[in-house]
Amino acid sequence: MKTIIIFFVTVLASLSIISCKVEPKIGPVQKTDISEFLGQWTIDIDGGSVGWLEVRKEEGYLDADILWGGGSVLPVSCIFLAKDQILMVQRSNNVVRKRDEKNNPVKSQVVTDWMEITKNGEKINGILLSPRRNGLSVDTTTFFGTKLPPVPPAPDMANLKFGKPIILFNGKDLTGWKLKEEKLKNGFTVEKGVLVNNPVQVEGAQHVSYGNLRTEKEFEDFNLKIEVNVPAGSNSGIYLRGMYEIQVLDSYKKELDSHNMGALYSRIKPSLNAEQPAGTWQSLDITLCDRHVTVILNGTKIIDNQPVYGPTGGAMKSDVFAPGPLYLQGDHGKVEYRNIILTPIVK
Repeated sequence: MKTIIIFFVTVLASLSIISCKVEPKIGPVQKTDISEFLGQWTIDIDGGSVGWLEVRKEEGYLDADILWGGGSVLPVSCIFLAKDQILMVQRSNNVVRKRDEKNNPVKSQVVTDWMEITKNGEKINGILLSPRRNGLSVDTTTFFGTKLPPVPPAPDMANLKFGKPIILFNGKDLTGWKLKEEKLKNGFTVEKGVLVNNPVQVEGAQHVSYGNLRTEKEFEDFNLKIEVNVPAGSNSGIYLRGMYEIQVLDSYKKELDSHNMGALYSRIKPSLNAEQPAGTWQSLDITLCDRHVTVILNGTKIIDNQPVYGPTGGAMKSDVFAPGPLYLQGDHGKVEYRNIILTPIVK
């Protein structure tokens, strides 16, 4: 009998413990609707430069491409939606820490920048956190972004109406042009009717920063005809409305790439090679209309009315609908220009 009583007391004690067990608290369910972030955004970066972000929902995961200030449009290394509807975007670079006596890397690390983005009405706001190379501190950059509407249908090129052609370069001086960055050195001169940029660096001397040359006037959509002469190994760029760079490069006989002569830099690869050898005059016939671009290089169409989804590295402004100047890259290599004629499109 005593054994039975002890058994029931034990069972009752166990039930009492179970009934008093505290269940873990479950917090509010995180909102996981990513739809508000999907699409393309132009970005204004603190300090004046321009970026671009495209967020896509693939099959079972998120993906994105990013442009940050200069350089190319690149894929992100990771993107995810975090707590409190914060979109986390990461971009990574391989950093060499040590090299051997032959300069071969023997120690590398992957260093990751990350963006924390929130949505505020029709805008996004965020910060970019960039670890310094020594890992002892981090730089923080603020930015905001504006949602881009879809690119409209391709314009009917055969029915475009044009205004009066404007001769942008008079062959005598820099009338109608000015430096985009007024405090930098001007490497552009006029020699025998040719606009020459020669950003000379003296070996052993302090590096000289050269400015880009822009038109004083600003334009909407247009056709541009321009001739360019690129020395071996040199490069420059022609910025349409201060936003879209058409690459100028000695890429003769190189494999097709979105960084070659006539490409929309890092965005649109030419459909075929039409370059001439370095040191020869080459012609570009470029039409920008309704966020589409057509490029004819040396009489051959290499980009045919293709959509332009956002600015390229080095853009002056983020508003893809605003008029802007033509500007010529002056901080890269030696290059010559002549016969620069812009014809506005009338709408």
